[in-house]
Amino acid sequence: MRLEARRMKIGIVGGRLQGLEAVYLARKAGWETVVLDRESGVPAAGICDTFVQGDAVSERDLDAALGGVDLVLPALEDMPSLQSLLRWSLRKGIPAACDLEAFELSASKLASDRLFSKLGVPAPAPWPGCPFPVIAKPDRGSGSRGIRVFRSAEELETGIGRSGASEGWDIQEYLPGPSYSLEILGSPGSYRVLQVTDLFMDRSWDCKRVVAPTELEVPQVAAFEDLARTLAEGAGLRGLMDVEVILHDGRLKVLEIDARLPSQTPTTVFWSTGVNLVEMLAQLFLAPGQPTPGPPEAPPPGWPRGVVYEHIQVREGVLEVTGEHVMARAHALRLEEGFFGATEALTNYGAAGNEWVATLVVAAETRGEALARRERVITAILDRERIGLYRDLEPAP
Repeated sequence: MRLEARRMKIGIVGGRLQGLEAVYLARKAGWETVVLDRESGVPAAGICDTFVQGDAVSERDLDAALGGVDLVLPALEDMPSLQSLLRWSLRKGIPAACDLEAFELSASKLASDRLFSKLGVPAPAPWPGCPFPVIAKPDRGSGSRGIRVFRSAEELETGIGRSGASEGWDIQEYLPGPSYSLEILGSPGSYRVLQVTDLFMDRSWDCKRVVAPTELEVPQVAAFEDLARTLAEGAGLRGLMDVEVILHDGRLKVLEIDARLPSQTPTTVFWSTGVNLVEMLAQLFLAPGQPTPGPPEAPPPGWPRGVVYEHIQVREGVLEVTGEHVMARAHALRLEEGFFGATEALTNYGAAGNEWVATLVVAAETRGEALARRERVITAILDRERIGLYRDLEPAP
């Protein structure tokens, strides 16, 4: 089922990275988009149809911005705002694409770890029952904010606090290896999994690049899908969840879950498979009780395609491939086709002088061809902009 009887109007609350992803995919579905955010100049403001500066905890602001929408899609992680938004949507009879209980569970890394343990899901061993090095993450917060690695008890005690207290931190064994992501959508007893994507991190563990299709072998993909279904059922998910794993010593281990619309991977999946996750999410909440929407059992000829999705920053004569945090701070973003040979780009190139950012989408028939085309795009930028230095850094060993 596609929502094409008339033009859908979707209200997206939050205009940063999740909101940017939501607007982008809603546009691909041909929908009208309204974005509400407390701050002006957020990244999604430049590509939505209507932007309203307002607060999700204000009923007046919600009425003014979202009164005529068909669906509300939360794209923020502030619990008071989410609670206010869901109360408002219930009063107005406008569906909100959110499972608040699953979100609250996944928003705490410590609570998520307890779920992994309860379900017997393979995950990194918790400290102090593991050797050093260890990786410490704030219990709450998305992306790479606050992540640190400690190589000894002395470093850990100094870094977390002189008392060594670990309250508010999720501390686990540090496992080297490639990372992968998978989205799962539906309700208990009826879930659909999407495409596995390969993740690449910058030096601060922020995701800088997503590539599809995955290099995981077919049995590993099947094992990953089984893990995702186990986690969705265990969390009682009614909506959408993103699952991130690491492959260490030939075994997949779950790093984290997020019961919300993620950024980066849905656009990669869209360009690789043609499946629009925001459209699927809307169908799920606008037609409750119906079978969970999903991609076709067999992909059409020519799919999946090869896709490279990555973020770059240009400043002071340097082009650096970097994590998505640079896009969260960007203003005046626009969508541009054929940008330096890329399929598409979200960028503020030309609007901020010699300092600019871009999210590049490069698609081709195969993964190898997409990677080769991506190299040509980077070379074109370096040559035409006369940039002398290129960086593509990874986390330190």
